[in-house]
Amino acid sequence: MPPSASIESAPSSSERTSGVSRLSLSGDQDGRPLPLRTIALGAIGSVLLLFGSLGAGGILLSDPILGDGPLSALRYGHGRYIAMTVLYLGFALLVWAWIRLGRGVLAHLVEARGVLWATGAWLAPMLIAPPLFTRDVYSYLGQGLLALHGMDPYDVGPAMLTGTIPENVHLTWQTTPAPYGPLFIGIAKGVILLSGHSIIANIIAMRLVLLSGLVLLICSLPGLVRHLGGRLPVALWLVAASPMTVVQLVGGPHNDMLMIGMLAAGTLLVLDGRHAGGIAMASAAMAIKATAGLALPFLVWIWASHLEGSLWRRFLHALVPALSVFALVFGGCTVLAKVGLGWLSALSAPGIIVNYLSAPTALGQAVHALASAFGPISIWPFVGTTRLLGSLLLVGILIWNWWQARDGGSEAVRRAAIVLCCGALLSPVLLPWYLSWGLAMGAAFAWTSRGLSYVVGGSIVVILAYYPDGEQAMYNTPFMAVVVAAALLGAASLERFDPLGLRDPMRDLLRPAQRER
Repeated sequence: MPPSASIESAPSSSERTSGVSRLSLSGDQDGRPLPLRTIALGAIGSVLLLFGSLGAGGILLSDPILGDGPLSALRYGHGRYIAMTVLYLGFALLVWAWIRLGRGVLAHLVEARGVLWATGAWLAPMLIAPPLFTRDVYSYLGQGLLALHGMDPYDVGPAMLTGTIPENVHLTWQTTPAPYGPLFIGIAKGVILLSGHSIIANIIAMRLVLLSGLVLLICSLPGLVRHLGGRLPVALWLVAASPMTVVQLVGGPHNDMLMIGMLAAGTLLVLDGRHAGGIAMASAAMAIKATAGLALPFLVWIWASHLEGSLWRRFLHALVPALSVFALVFGGCTVLAKVGLGWLSALSAPGIIVNYLSAPTALGQAVHALASAFGPISIWPFVGTTRLLGSLLLVGILIWNWWQARDGGSEAVRRAAIVLCCGALLSPVLLPWYLSWGLAMGAAFAWTSRGLSYVVGGSIVVILAYYPDGEQAMYNTPFMAVVVAAALLGAASLERFDPLGLRDPMRDLLRPAQRER
């Protein structure tokens, strides 16, 4: 979570000679140089991700581009291993560039415009790449296609249909009802209507629509930083240029990107005193994905803090119009999408996945492993119990933080970010992109460099806990050992230029003498 105070400082002389200051070549509008070499490094990584994804990503079962041509060799045997190698190399370069950029941001050498240039360069190749580290976009399209054919996506799964879209939906979700809100089902229908029958066009169109969420988030960050006390370059580095955004939210793509953008915009509107518009935007975010509903009660406190009177009088005067706005927006989305409220019962659908990234699930797995020593026994009673306890704990955390946020202002936003983080960590299943929920709300606060290093390490681990085709990698113990080591190195590298001590310490000491000659 965002720390309460920042310890960022200007670069020391040792940092300047260690290479942090040599990030740039050309000028920025505020006098700061653009980090061209770092931008280029990440762009190369992103292009390699694009090429590797043609064989190792969430590719189509029958691909009209790869087909039977030369590129089809990337899909099988040694060709696929080469594609995976290229993809992981690209990811490593992207992470390396992100860390270099972060050093420049922390040293006050790179400003917001430099981070935005990096974001654009790194995102561009992802717009045309096959889905990366997931196949969820096929589910999105399948659910939209169901609605387009007059079927209820909250009652049946894409397996009810035939054709290219449903056949590419992951087996886990073939018969699973949609757990997304009515606004997103309407968007999915619109994407298919506008982009026609080409599934590749559908994927690119879905990316572009979801990318509007990132645009909303970026546009909201200057105002959020003004209210919450952070630094705009740091906030942009955290949620716009990060591998979580480039690889997961855009490369995926995932509808969480649209949800967090709308939620950030709604939060800013409420902080600025445009309460009804803010609640409307946050309600629309919940109509994309229910997670946004965790933040809505905190926005009511912010509205109440702008009113006069006693605490409960202010709260009621904010709550009644807030509920009215919510009912109008959410009800309107439901009517326009021509669906019901069946998605609420489908919210548990991701729970069919069992992995140890979720704290409650990991505890249930551990207890089950101990009990299995006495004989074979089903895992579900254990996992079900610990997940229930995790849900109860989340409710307690939500209520306590909501009450602590009663003074509104930045504290209410901070508490909302905490709850969103806990909502991800305590959910029955933790998927990598869930971590973007809390970061989107908390990025505009002041961060310590240590806190940011935790984000770097955590991002590397959760992204690589899945293979590029979307299957789980976390039970591949040797692979995950390498991932954890890389995450620790990445986290340390943000604060230290040479965490392994590989650089010759005499190199920097000799440079002044060499220059004098």
